Amino acid sequence: MDLHSLITLTTGITLLTCVLAVMGLHSYAMGRAQRQALVDRLSATGQITVGGRPRRFRKLDRRLRRTTFGKKLELRLAATGLDITPGEFFVYMLATVAGLWLIGQATLAPFFGPLAGLLGIWVAVQFLNWQRQKRIERFINQLPELARMLANATQAGLALRTAIGMAAEELEAPAGEELTKVANLLAIGHSMDDALGELADRLPSRELVVLVTTLVLSNRAGGQVVEALRNLTETLEERKETRREIRTQLSQVNLTSYAVPVLGVGSLFLMNSIKDGALDRMTGSPIGQACVLISFGLYAVGFLLIRRMSRIDV
Repeated sequence: MDLHSLITLTTGITLLTCVLAVMGLHSYAMGRAQRQALVDRLSATGQITVGGRPRRFRKLDRRLRRTTFGKKLELRLAATGLDITPGEFFVYMLATVAGLWLIGQATLAPFFGPLAGLLGIWVAVQFLNWQRQKRIERFINQLPELARMLANATQAGLALRTAIGMAAEELEAPAGEELTKVANLLAIGHSMDDALGELADRLPSRELVVLVTTLVLSNRAGGQVVEALRNLTETLEERKETRREIRTQLSQVNLTSYAVPVLGVGSLFLMNSIKDGALDRMTGSPIGQACVLISFGLYAVGFLLIRRMSRIDV
Protein backbone atom coordinates (compact mmCIF):
# COMPACT_ATOMS: atom_id res chain seq x y z
CA MET A 1 0.00 0.00 0.00
CA ASP A 2 1.49 3.32 -1.08
CA LEU A 3 1.55 6.51 0.96
CA HIS A 4 -1.38 8.12 -0.91
CA SER A 5 -3.70 5.17 -0.22
CA LEU A 6 -2.68 5.13 3.46
CA ILE A 7 -3.47 8.85 3.81
CA THR A 8 -6.88 8.34 2.14
CA LEU A 9 -7.72 5.40 4.41
CA THR A 10 -6.67 7.30 7.52
CA THR A 11 -8.72 10.32 6.50
CA GLY A 12 -11.78 8.17 5.82
CA ILE A 13 -11.51 6.42 9.19
CA THR A 14 -11.11 9.78 10.94
CA LEU A 15 -14.18 11.23 9.23
CA LEU A 16 -16.21 8.10 10.03
CA THR A 17 -15.13 8.32 13.66
CA CYS A 18 -16.17 11.97 13.83
CA VAL A 19 -19.58 11.20 12.29
CA LEU A 20 -20.17 8.34 14.75
CA ALA A 21 -19.09 10.58 17.64
CA VAL A 22 -21.54 13.29 16.58
CA MET A 23 -24.33 10.71 16.21
CA GLY A 24 -23.48 9.28 19.63
CA LEU A 25 -23.55 12.69 21.29
CA HIS A 26 -26.87 13.46 19.60
CA SER A 27 -28.39 10.18 20.78
CA TYR A 28 -27.05 10.77 24.29
CA ALA A 29 -28.55 14.26 24.41
CA MET A 30 -31.93 13.03 23.17
CA GLY A 31 -31.94 10.15 25.65
CA ARG A 32 -31.03 12.48 28.49
CA ALA A 33 -33.82 14.87 27.56
CA GLN A 34 -36.36 12.03 27.33
CA ARG A 35 -35.23 10.65 30.66
CA GLN A 36 -35.56 14.07 32.31
CA ALA A 37 -39.05 14.47 30.84
CA LEU A 38 -40.05 11.06 32.17
CA VAL A 39 -38.57 11.86 35.58
CA ASP A 40 -40.53 15.13 35.70
CA ARG A 41 -43.79 13.34 34.90
CA LEU A 42 -43.24 10.56 37.40
CA SER A 43 -42.21 13.06 40.03
CA ALA A 44 -45.37 15.07 39.44
CA THR A 45 -47.55 11.96 39.72
CA GLY A 46 -45.92 11.04 43.02
CA GLN A 47 -44.33 7.81 41.79
CA ILE A 48 -40.77 8.98 42.46
CA THR A 49 -39.25 11.86 44.38
CA VAL A 50 -36.65 14.04 42.73
CA GLY A 51 -34.78 16.89 44.30
CA GLY A 52 -35.75 18.46 47.59
CA ARG A 53 -34.22 17.31 50.82
CA PRO A 54 -31.93 14.23 50.87
CA ARG A 55 -33.77 11.00 51.62
CA ARG A 56 -32.77 8.83 54.56
CA PHE A 57 -32.86 5.04 54.92
CA ARG A 58 -32.89 4.45 51.16
CA LYS A 59 -32.03 0.75 51.34
CA LEU A 60 -34.79 0.09 53.85
CA ASP A 61 -37.16 2.17 51.75
CA ARG A 62 -36.45 0.13 48.60
CA ARG A 63 -36.97 -3.15 50.43
CA LEU A 64 -40.13 -1.90 52.11
CA ARG A 65 -41.69 -0.76 48.84
CA ARG A 66 -41.47 -4.32 47.50
CA THR A 67 -43.74 -5.65 50.24
CA THR A 68 -47.53 -5.43 50.42
CA PHE A 69 -47.31 -3.44 53.64
CA GLY A 70 -44.90 -0.99 52.03
CA LYS A 71 -47.14 -0.45 49.01
CA LYS A 72 -50.16 0.23 51.21
CA LEU A 73 -48.10 2.56 53.38
CA GLU A 74 -46.87 4.42 50.30
CA LEU A 75 -50.44 4.97 49.09
CA ARG A 76 -51.52 6.18 52.51
CA LEU A 77 -48.59 8.59 52.71
CA ALA A 78 -49.39 9.88 49.22
CA ALA A 79 -52.94 10.62 50.39
CA THR A 80 -51.65 12.65 53.34
CA GLY A 81 -49.41 14.89 51.22
CA LEU A 82 -46.51 14.49 53.66
CA ASP A 83 -42.98 14.83 52.27
CA ILE A 84 -41.78 11.54 53.76
CA THR A 85 -40.92 8.13 52.33
CA PRO A 86 -42.29 4.80 53.64
CA GLY A 87 -38.85 3.88 54.96
CA GLU A 88 -38.51 7.11 56.91
CA PHE A 89 -41.99 6.80 58.39
CA PHE A 90 -41.36 3.17 59.37
CA VAL A 91 -38.13 4.08 61.18
CA TYR A 92 -39.73 7.03 62.95
CA MET A 93 -42.63 4.81 64.01
CA LEU A 94 -40.22 2.22 65.43
CA ALA A 95 -38.35 4.96 67.29
CA THR A 96 -41.65 6.22 68.76
CA VAL A 97 -42.65 2.70 69.79
CA ALA A 98 -39.28 2.11 71.46
CA GLY A 99 -39.40 5.46 73.24
CA LEU A 100 -42.92 4.93 74.60
CA TRP A 101 -42.01 1.37 75.59
CA LEU A 102 -39.07 2.61 77.69
CA ILE A 103 -41.07 5.49 79.18
CA GLY A 104 -43.99 3.24 80.14
CA GLN A 105 -41.67 0.63 81.62
CA ALA A 106 -39.64 3.18 83.57
CA THR A 107 -42.40 5.46 84.87
CA LEU A 108 -45.18 2.93 85.55
CA ALA A 109 -44.22 -0.76 85.58
CA PRO A 110 -42.52 -3.29 83.27
CA PHE A 111 -45.96 -4.65 82.33
CA PHE A 112 -46.92 -1.32 80.75
CA GLY A 113 -43.92 -1.26 78.39
CA PRO A 114 -45.48 -3.41 75.63
CA LEU A 115 -48.81 -1.63 76.08
CA ALA A 116 -47.10 1.72 75.56
CA GLY A 117 -45.39 0.30 72.46
CA LEU A 118 -48.76 -0.73 71.03
CA LEU A 119 -49.99 2.76 71.85
CA GLY A 120 -47.14 4.13 69.73
CA ILE A 121 -48.29 2.10 66.72
CA TRP A 122 -51.86 3.31 67.24
CA VAL A 123 -50.65 6.92 67.48
CA ALA A 124 -48.72 6.56 64.20
CA VAL A 125 -51.75 5.12 62.40
CA GLN A 126 -54.04 7.79 63.82
CA PHE A 127 -51.57 10.48 62.79
CA LEU A 128 -51.75 9.29 59.18
CA ASN A 129 -55.54 9.12 59.34
CA TRP A 130 -55.66 12.63 60.78
CA GLN A 131 -53.37 14.04 58.10
CA ARG A 132 -55.32 12.28 55.39
CA GLN A 133 -58.68 13.48 56.71
CA LYS A 134 -57.37 17.03 57.07
CA ARG A 135 -56.20 16.97 53.46
CA ILE A 136 -59.56 15.57 52.34
CA GLU A 137 -61.39 18.32 54.22
CA ARG A 138 -59.25 21.00 52.62
CA PHE A 139 -59.85 19.45 49.21
CA ILE A 140 -63.61 19.30 49.81
CA ASN A 141 -63.62 22.99 50.72
CA GLN A 142 -61.99 23.71 47.34
CA LEU A 143 -64.46 21.61 45.33
CA PRO A 144 -67.04 24.40 44.78
CA GLU A 145 -64.34 26.66 43.35
CA LEU A 146 -63.00 23.77 41.27
CA ALA A 147 -66.44 22.98 39.83
CA ARG A 148 -66.98 26.67 39.07
CA MET A 149 -63.63 26.94 37.24
CA LEU A 150 -64.33 23.80 35.20
CA ALA A 151 -67.79 25.10 34.28
CA ASN A 152 -66.42 28.49 33.16
CA ALA A 153 -63.61 26.89 31.14
CA THR A 154 -66.00 24.42 29.49
CA GLN A 155 -68.47 27.19 28.68
CA ALA A 156 -65.63 29.10 27.02
CA GLY A 157 -65.15 26.18 24.64
CA LEU A 158 -62.12 24.51 26.21
CA ALA A 159 -61.76 20.76 26.37
CA LEU A 160 -62.09 19.05 29.73
CA ARG A 161 -58.40 18.08 29.72
CA THR A 162 -57.39 21.69 29.17
CA ALA A 163 -59.81 22.88 31.84
CA ILE A 164 -58.28 20.47 34.37
CA GLY A 165 -54.79 21.73 33.51
CA MET A 166 -55.87 25.34 33.99
CA ALA A 167 -57.51 24.53 37.33
CA ALA A 168 -54.32 22.77 38.46
CA GLU A 169 -52.34 25.96 37.81
CA GLU A 170 -54.85 28.31 39.44
CA LEU A 171 -55.86 26.43 42.59
CA GLU A 172 -53.73 26.13 45.71
CA ALA A 173 -52.76 22.89 47.42
CA PRO A 174 -54.12 20.28 47.85
CA ALA A 175 -56.46 20.70 44.87
CA GLY A 176 -53.72 22.14 42.67
CA GLU A 177 -51.32 19.29 43.49
CA GLU A 178 -53.93 16.58 42.95
CA LEU A 179 -55.13 18.07 39.66
CA THR A 180 -51.52 18.33 38.50
CA LYS A 181 -51.19 14.58 39.03
CA VAL A 182 -54.38 14.06 37.02
CA ALA A 183 -53.15 16.31 34.22
CA ASN A 184 -49.81 14.49 34.06
CA LEU A 185 -51.53 11.11 33.94
CA LEU A 186 -53.63 12.36 31.04
CA ALA A 187 -50.50 13.69 29.33
CA ILE A 188 -48.78 10.28 29.36
CA GLY A 189 -51.77 8.46 27.88
CA HIS A 190 -54.08 7.54 30.74
CA SER A 191 -57.79 7.77 30.12
CA MET A 192 -59.99 10.33 31.83
CA ASP A 193 -61.76 7.56 33.77
CA ASP A 194 -58.51 6.12 35.15
CA ALA A 195 -56.96 9.48 36.06
CA LEU A 196 -60.05 10.74 37.87
CA GLY A 197 -60.61 7.31 39.44
CA GLU A 198 -57.15 7.42 41.01
CA LEU A 199 -57.94 10.87 42.37
CA ALA A 200 -61.13 9.56 43.98
CA ASP A 201 -59.19 6.63 45.47
CA ARG A 202 -56.53 8.89 46.98
CA LEU A 203 -59.02 11.32 48.55
CA PRO A 204 -62.28 9.43 49.09
CA SER A 205 -65.33 11.57 49.80
CA ARG A 206 -68.93 11.73 48.62
CA GLU A 207 -68.48 15.20 47.17
CA LEU A 208 -65.48 14.19 45.09
CA VAL A 209 -67.19 11.01 43.91
CA VAL A 210 -70.15 13.07 42.67
CA LEU A 211 -67.83 15.48 40.84
CA VAL A 212 -65.78 12.67 39.30
CA THR A 213 -68.92 10.82 38.21
CA THR A 214 -70.28 13.98 36.60
CA LEU A 215 -67.05 14.61 34.69
CA VAL A 216 -66.66 10.97 33.59
CA LEU A 217 -70.25 10.69 32.34
CA SER A 218 -69.98 14.03 30.55
CA ASN A 219 -66.71 12.97 28.94
CA ARG A 220 -68.23 9.67 27.78
CA ALA A 221 -71.65 10.73 26.53
CA GLY A 222 -71.33 14.48 26.18
CA GLY A 223 -74.34 16.54 27.25
CA GLN A 224 -74.85 19.71 29.21
CA VAL A 225 -71.68 19.56 31.27
CA VAL A 226 -71.73 23.30 32.01
CA GLU A 227 -75.23 23.22 33.49
CA ALA A 228 -74.41 20.07 35.47
CA LEU A 229 -71.26 21.65 36.92
CA ARG A 230 -73.06 24.84 37.88
CA ASN A 231 -75.80 22.90 39.68
CA LEU A 232 -73.11 20.83 41.36
CA THR A 233 -71.34 24.01 42.49
CA GLU A 234 -74.44 25.20 44.33
CA THR A 235 -74.90 21.79 45.95
CA LEU A 236 -71.27 21.66 47.08
CA GLU A 237 -71.55 25.13 48.61
CA GLU A 238 -74.58 24.05 50.63
CA ARG A 239 -72.87 20.84 51.78
CA LYS A 240 -69.80 22.82 52.75
CA GLU A 241 -71.81 25.06 55.07
CA THR A 242 -73.71 22.10 56.51
CA ARG A 243 -70.49 20.20 57.28
CA ARG A 244 -69.05 23.29 58.96
CA GLU A 245 -72.08 23.65 61.24
CA ILE A 246 -72.04 19.96 62.18
CA ARG A 247 -68.31 20.06 62.93
CA THR A 248 -68.80 23.06 65.21
CA GLN A 249 -71.65 21.45 67.14
CA LEU A 250 -69.79 18.16 67.62
CA SER A 251 -66.45 19.64 68.65
CA GLN A 252 -67.22 19.18 72.37
CA VAL A 253 -68.22 15.54 71.84
CA ASN A 254 -65.00 14.83 69.96
CA LEU A 255 -62.98 16.41 72.75
CA THR A 256 -64.78 14.19 75.27
CA SER A 257 -63.87 11.06 73.30
CA TYR A 258 -60.18 11.86 73.71
CA ALA A 259 -60.55 12.99 77.33
CA VAL A 260 -61.90 9.59 78.44
CA PRO A 261 -58.73 7.52 77.73
CA VAL A 262 -56.51 10.38 78.94
CA LEU A 263 -58.27 10.26 82.31
CA GLY A 264 -57.67 6.50 82.47
CA VAL A 265 -53.94 6.84 81.83
CA GLY A 266 -53.76 9.78 84.22
CA SER A 267 -55.31 7.68 86.99
CA LEU A 268 -52.41 5.22 86.65
CA PHE A 269 -49.85 7.96 87.18
CA LEU A 270 -51.91 9.22 90.12
CA MET A 271 -51.96 5.78 91.74
CA ASN A 272 -48.22 5.35 91.28
CA SER A 273 -47.48 8.79 92.68
CA ILE A 274 -49.65 8.26 95.76
CA LYS A 275 -47.99 4.97 96.63
CA ASP A 276 -44.73 4.13 94.92
CA GLY A 277 -44.62 0.59 93.55
CA ALA A 278 -48.40 0.11 93.61
CA LEU A 279 -48.53 -0.65 89.88
CA ASP A 280 -45.69 -3.16 90.19
CA ARG A 281 -47.60 -5.09 92.83
CA MET A 282 -50.89 -4.78 90.92
CA THR A 283 -49.43 -6.15 87.68
CA GLY A 284 -47.33 -8.76 89.45
CA SER A 285 -50.17 -11.30 89.39
CA PRO A 286 -52.19 -12.68 86.46
CA ILE A 287 -55.42 -11.36 87.98
CA GLY A 288 -54.04 -7.83 88.19
CA GLN A 289 -52.75 -7.98 84.61
CA ALA A 290 -56.13 -9.23 83.41
CA CYS A 291 -57.89 -6.40 85.24
CA VAL A 292 -55.59 -3.84 83.62
CA LEU A 293 -56.19 -5.27 80.16
CA ILE A 294 -59.95 -5.35 80.70
CA SER A 295 -59.95 -1.75 81.90
CA PHE A 296 -57.94 -0.62 78.87
CA GLY A 297 -60.35 -2.53 76.64
CA LEU A 298 -63.32 -0.77 78.23
CA TYR A 299 -61.68 2.62 77.74
CA ALA A 300 -61.07 1.75 74.08
CA VAL A 301 -64.70 0.66 73.66
CA GLY A 302 -65.88 3.90 75.25
CA PHE A 303 -63.67 5.93 72.94
CA LEU A 304 -64.96 4.11 69.86
CA LEU A 305 -68.60 4.38 70.94
CA ILE A 306 -68.35 8.12 71.55
CA ARG A 307 -66.66 8.61 68.18
CA ARG A 308 -69.29 6.47 66.51
CA MET A 309 -72.20 8.35 68.03
CA SER A 310 -70.67 11.69 67.09
CA ARG A 311 -70.18 10.70 63.45
CA ILE A 312 -72.82 12.19 61.19
CA ASP A 313 -72.61 11.50 57.47
CA VAL A 314 -73.87 14.37 55.39
